[in-house]
Order: sequence, then structure tokens, then C-alpha cells
Amino acid sequence: MIEIGIDSFATAIAPPSSGVDVQSDHLLGNLLSQVELADQVGIDVFGVGEHHRREFLDSAPAVILGAAAARTRRIRLTSAVTVLSAADPVRVFQQFATLDLLSHGRAEIIAGRGSFIEAFPLFGFKLEDYDELYAEKLELLLKIRAGTHVHWEGKHRPPLTGQGVYPRPIQNPLPIWVGVGGTPESFVRAGMLGLPLMVAIIGGEPRRFRPLIDLYREAAVKAGHAPEKMKVGLHVIGFIGDTASQAADDFYPGYAHTFTEIGRERGWPAVNRAHFDALRGRTGALFIGDAKTVAKKILYVNETLGGISRVSFQMTVATLPQRKLLHAIELLGTEVVPIIQDGNDRLSRSDSTPSFSLA
Repeated sequence: MIEIGIDSFATAIAPPSSGVDVQSDHLLGNLLSQVELADQVGIDVFGVGEHHRREFLDSAPAVILGAAAARTRRIRLTSAVTVLSAADPVRVFQQFATLDLLSHGRAEIIAGRGSFIEAFPLFGFKLEDYDELYAEKLELLLKIRAGTHVHWEGKHRPPLTGQGVYPRPIQNPLPIWVGVGGTPESFVRAGMLGLPLMVAIIGGEPRRFRPLIDLYREAAVKAGHAPEKMKVGLHVIGFIGDTASQAADDFYPGYAHTFTEIGRERGWPAVNRAHFDALRGRTGALFIGDAKTVAKKILYVNETLGGISRVSFQMTVATLPQRKLLHAIELLGTEVVPIIQDGNDRLSRSDSTPSFSLA
């Protein structure tokens, strides 16, 4: 069964002419309403990212998720991702163990390195230690998960000599996923550790990740982990509308604005509509369209990548009016989720032509 999720970065950026309210308190209130609706309409998981920039309000994701726990009943609550390289694994575990208690066993951690670098100087770490920090801190986080009293020594943190780490979560073990981009070593590490994998796909074609996912699965088998327990999730940019064209027209202005702004920092070309529409095609990275189109794409990618366990939709790379986000969440839960649960059967009953349309 493929789980369907939503990820949010609590984005506080919108095109100047959009008229979207970007007041911080309003946006966080809107975010909690989005999680609440996702819980009601059958979405499986909701994730909140972590950034330390002016454009985002998610620098303390565990706090946001704790507030969401009080307003929801069944949806799983996760980071997306925790920037572990610049964090203290003891505090990360304590925060999410507390979230697990508040949510009655619904917390998860996706441990990654993040796509921005602001956290490193902010918390006193050197960017040149990027890889070493992550490997060491992931090792410590897993050691804390494995037992209450921890003996550990590393380079970037004072040693632990048997201190207890409290509280302990309801779930044993507390789920920890590894968030990855496109580095083969990251896929292999996750496989060797036997941890579920969350792959961020924001451009290009999802099928290019198949060799890397195969590396992950091969590494897991070599390390003695059961293949059926190795999960692969996808973090994708997506949005649902009543029609494919309406979804694209609603999402494009904010998407173009955000990625053009970020592109100035990273040397990317400005976004244009032709490229955006190409990425919405059957083999592209964007999951934007009506419910049937998006469901077809999920099933296509599931087959292409040899089976996936979760797809989480990032709908807030650009701020949209709350009513449009809530409608997209409702469509995702009430129309896309049932199709995915039934697989191709429901699609074949409702549509005899398997074509993929952007119209």
C-alpha cells in the first residue's frame, strides 16, 4: 500500500501581485488548519520541514507538529527533514519522543542534511564538516533510539557516558527515515543501516533515481536486512485541482517566483511556463493536475522505481490562498487516495484510455 502525505515548509513568500496574506501568525494558523483537514480526509502523514531563513516559518518543526498533534487523531506527524548535521541528536530525540507521547504514537523523524546552509554558521558548525557531521550525528541518534542509557564518543559533540535520555517514546523503535537527494553514498548508507529512505525529487525525471534506489536495496540485502522491510518514499512538488489546467494555472505563478528567487542564489536559469509544463508530463518531476492525472502518475512512478511506500506532496514551495490549499488537500484525500488504494482497477473502470493529459 502506498501512503499519501503532505509536506509543508510554512512558506512565507508569494508573488507581490498575488494578494496572498503572508503574516506569520496567520500562516501558522492556516498550516494547522491544513493538517487538521488532512487528518479528516484520510491523508496518511503530514510533514513539516526545517529552515532558518526569512522566507520560511519552520525553524522549530517539533513545536508546530506538537500543536498539530492536539488537533488531529490519526495522521502521522513527521519532520521533512530534520537538519541533523546542525542539531544535537539528544535534543532531536527528546523533541520527537515528546511528540510521540502527545500524539499517542504518531511521530516520525526524517533525518537529512537540508538543501540550505544557514543552519551551519547559525549553530556554530563548519560547512566543510558537512558529511562528517551528518554521519556522526545519525550514528548517535540511532544509538539513543536503541537504549535509554547511552555510551558514545565522537568528534563533534561531548561524549555520553551512560546518561539517560528521556522521555522515551510510545513507539519502539521510533521511526527514523533517511532523507536523501542524489548522492549515491547517502542511498548506500541508508540501506546498510536498514532505515527507510525518503528521496527528494524536485526536478528532472523520477526514473533517474532508479539506479540509486537499486543501490539502496542492494546495500540493505548485503547488510542482512529483509528486503520487504526496506521502504522508499518520495518527497515531490505537487498540487491538485478540479482540472489539470486549473491546477497548473493556480500553482505556476508562486512556483515560478520562488524558484526564480532561489535560482538567483544557486545559478539556475529563471523558470518559464514551457519548462514547468514539461515537468508536469508523464515522466516529469511535478505531480500537478486533476486527481486522476496525479493518481496515474503515482502509479507510473511506483512501477518505474520498483515499488514505493509513500509519496508526500510539497504544496507550499510558494504561498497560495488558503482556500485553494484546503481544496487541494481535500481532493488529495477524497479522490487521489481512493484511486491509489484500489490501484489501476478504479482508473480502468472510469477511464478506458490510459493516456496522460495535461489539459
